[in-house]
Amino acid sequence: MRICIYGAGAMGTSLGVLLDEMSLEFISHDAEHVAAMNENGALIEGAVTRCVKVRAKLPSQMEGQYDIIILAVKQRENHAAASFLRPYLRERGAIVTVQNGLPEQALAQAFGRDRVYGCTLSWSAEKTAPGIVRVTSDTGFHLALGAYGAGEMLDDLAALLAHAGTLTVGDLAEIRFAKLAINASFSTLSALSGLTFYQLAKKQKKLVLALMREVFEVARSRGCKRLMQNGHDLFRVFGGKFAALLLPAAMRSYSRTRSGMLRDIRAGRRCDVDFVAGAAVAAGKRAGVPTPMLERAVALVHDVENGLAEIAPETLELLK
Repeated sequence: MRICIYGAGAMGTSLGVLLDEMSLEFISHDAEHVAAMNENGALIEGAVTRCVKVRAKLPSQMEGQYDIIILAVKQRENHAAASFLRPYLRERGAIVTVQNGLPEQALAQAFGRDRVYGCTLSWSAEKTAPGIVRVTSDTGFHLALGAYGAGEMLDDLAALLAHAGTLTVGDLAEIRFAKLAINASFSTLSALSGLTFYQLAKKQKKLVLALMREVFEVARSRGCKRLMQNGHDLFRVFGGKFAALLLPAAMRSYSRTRSGMLRDIRAGRRCDVDFVAGAAVAAGKRAGVPTPMLERAVALVHDVENGLAEIAPETLELLK
């Protein structure tokens, strides 16, 4: 099978190295990153250190059609990416999004629902130099995979992705909302404060849990019975009276993890908050579930982007 990762940045590159699949191509718009990977291999550091020889390309160098395209670009690029990638995906191929949020519905409009699959990744990573990615969490490598439509390629995809770590195959809505509960709370608050996920778990328990529990209510309205993340049901762990005590212990492995949205804002780029916490807000509106804290958090991130608020722990006081 021909396979590519489209958007081989930090997360895409780390996934590709873990897969270590000879037929896999790394596609990136970053010419320096592509050149470094072709010359020296793709290197991940941190929780593990591994370097693999890869075939890396710019999008303009793609040719032919692929059986599997793993989509790892920023979600705000999805419309353009889908238009570009449509001719490169075989008629019975699969588009597998490893993005955060709830990207599958829009992708189904471009590719057809039966070709769309969603996969969540438990780790975090950042690109430190061309060809080099640092894994910034110590959780191990957990993946969860689900089909948006009929799922004809689910077994083939599971066999592939299992090479990257511990894989769970299940209900896509539950998989998505489990990861969204973490991202909509910790990633959003990290973008506002500059704090790591572990620092937030110790110092901002009430805010984290308030955002997370709004996602829980939206998930329940979508029929989710449990939200499994790294072997634990988030409904049980963070929905009960001992949640504040459990939060720091659960997030200790993320002591070096800061939001990718934070890096985008500091680099002067628009971040993906509308596609993460904003996705939970939109899903809540469709279901008639109020999400006032999430709405305020999204608005405050935009204030930070526009220079109306600063990235600082004190900024979180504006949410209280």
